[in-house]
Amino acid sequence: MTKRTVTAVQSVKEEGSFWQPVSIKKVTDDSVTHVKVDTSETYQTWMGFGGALTESATYTLDQLPEEKKESILKAYYDKEKGLGYTMGRLHIASCDFSLENYDYIEENDETLETFNMDREEKWVLPTLRRAQEIAGEPLTLVASPWSPSAWMKTNGERNNGGKLKKEYYTLWAQFIARYLKEMQKKGFEIEAITVQNEPAATQTWDSCEFTAEEEAEMVKVLSRVFKEEGITVNIIIWDHNRDIIFERADTVLSDAEANKAVWGVGNHWYMSEDFEELSKVHDKYPDKHMIFTEGCIEGGVQLGAWHTGERYARNIMGDMNNWLEGFLDWNIVLDEQGGPNHVGNYCDAPIIADTKEKVAHYNSSYYFIGHLSKYIRPGAQRVDVSLSGNDLSVVAFKNEDGSLITVLLNETDQASDLVLSLDKEAAAVHVPAHSITTVVSE
Repeated sequence: MTKRTVTAVQSVKEEGSFWQPVSIKKVTDDSVTHVKVDTSETYQTWMGFGGALTESATYTLDQLPEEKKESILKAYYDKEKGLGYTMGRLHIASCDFSLENYDYIEENDETLETFNMDREEKWVLPTLRRAQEIAGEPLTLVASPWSPSAWMKTNGERNNGGKLKKEYYTLWAQFIARYLKEMQKKGFEIEAITVQNEPAATQTWDSCEFTAEEEAEMVKVLSRVFKEEGITVNIIIWDHNRDIIFERADTVLSDAEANKAVWGVGNHWYMSEDFEELSKVHDKYPDKHMIFTEGCIEGGVQLGAWHTGERYARNIMGDMNNWLEGFLDWNIVLDEQGGPNHVGNYCDAPIIADTKEKVAHYNSSYYFIGHLSKYIRPGAQRVDVSLSGNDLSVVAFKNEDGSLITVLLNETDQASDLVLSLDKEAAAVHVPAHSITTVVSE
């Protein structure tokens, strides 16, 4: 057996340090093992990491000098020096992180003759093109509608919920099909669409409610229209919080016709950290793919906070250990206020761009994501890992190149000295209080 090299990088709150190499000592006695990785037991295959290229994010980037904008995009999409993002989320027409409400068609246009996506050529699509150039390959793209056209809805507006009128289900599906075709013309293949962003919520911004039964019906209409128009795209349901993900998925997927058309189930993190809810969906519907489609730190900018990074890692790792296959952060960049947002729903982002001072602030969340995304690459398989005697979180993946990645998150005030059993090799590692450690065996 070839001897493997074991290395590690660590980010530590007390030192204010990120991605620092730390020494790992190989040990011969693994009789006291705290973390045991078993590569013979495998689970899901990883699709990748990414974030949302919203109008607000891309507009904010455009307010910076060209070299600053370029350095931020490289920080996300460069495989060597950045996070190595390979995925992206887009909004279909406006969302709250747009400068205002907007649509692609004029009022009462039931022919879609006025369909026009020129607005996306201002900020979103040029940024996406550059991101793909830096990544060196097309991103795996997921697109989501926040609201149908106002005149198709029961409340007559994009904001404040309402429902899609039944007589417009087919037209709305044709609208989404047109979006997919227009994106294709522009050189972008959309891998998946979600039926509706947060369909169980009435929000002050662009929103629309679908019950589970209505979502199942919409899935069937989308599937029919896509077939008629020769479109191949995956359909993701729910795209909302994980607390009732099983209940929702179970209702939609018990409709046999809808079940055939659904590729996956999307979750957000805002209501709960009941990670095992994802496993419930997987256990009953093992052919459906679990994707994290949105999460962020609510309530505005929190520069320098450590707990924000911990929240990211805890949620990503918790979901990974329950069959998650891909992670999509919310806005990749926001301004100094946590916007722009056309209804003042300000949030934090891993990178905050101060558009007045023309500087970029990298939050702890950026580095915590990197502890996972830089090392766990598309095609990696999750492997079994067990932990004893510590209040830590741990996840392990084996990449296609054979490298074994183990990530340890310590959110406690206590440091730990651990012995890791890494598939026939053992290593000792010191895990400081409030730290995250990535161990690479290759």
